[in-house]
Order: sequence, then C-alpha cells, then structure tokens
Amino acid sequence: MSVEESRKELAEAQERLVAALVAGAESPPGFSPERIRVQAASLVAKRRGIVARLRPDAALAAGADLATEFALYAAARTAPPTGYRADADDFAAWLQAKGRMRPPPPPQGRIRRFADTVTSAWKGARRADREHG
Repeated sequence: MSVEESRKELAEAQERLVAALVAGAESPPGFSPERIRVQAASLVAKRRGIVARLRPDAALAAGADLATEFALYAAARTAPPTGYRADADDFAAWLQAKGRMRPPPPPQGRIRRFADTVTSAWKGARRADREHG
C-alpha cells in the first residue's frame, strides 16, 4: 500500500470516528460501541456546560429540562456548529422555535445604534477573517 493510500484510509477512518462521536453514526470497526456512546455523551455534556455559561438565558429557559433539551438539540444536527458561541446561539434559537424561550427585545435608541455599530464591525471582522484566513 502506498503512502497516499494509507493516508486516505486513515482520513476515512478518522471521519467515521468523528461521525460516531458527534453525529450518532455507527461505531467504526475496532471500536467499542459502548465506549463510543459514553464518549459521545461526554462531549454533549461538555458542549451543554459551555453553552449554558455562554447563554445563561437559554439554560434558564430550558430549566430542569436542560440536559434533555440539549441532547435533543445536539441529536438533531449532523455536526456541531463551528465554535461554542455559534452553538450557544443556535441552541437559543432552537429553544425559541420550540416556544421555550422568547427572543430578546430589539435594542432601542442610542443603545440600538451602538449595537448595530458593534454588529457591523463584528461581521466585517469575520468576513475579513474568512477572506484572509
């Protein structure tokens, strides 16, 4: 087997492992399905904890059902969003869509202009990162 074939095989095996850990796919050959299940649950719990710290409003909206709601949210996706902030915001939007959380009221007056300025600057920085990254 050539080096390129070995690399391709390794990359495919890694993709199968990641899919099993984050997207509920079947455990790849050579891995214990039970260990994969436990590790996948641990990764969801880690995400849930970080999301709760980033969006305490979402955690409060989910209340005692936070673990269940987040598990359902995570299972509904083929992969987590890129970055914890996006994950937190997506979870909040998911709760809003289910009627578990109200959207925040829009900012008013000077605060709104400031928020719009910050949002525009942030979007511009993200766009620049993507173009130069």
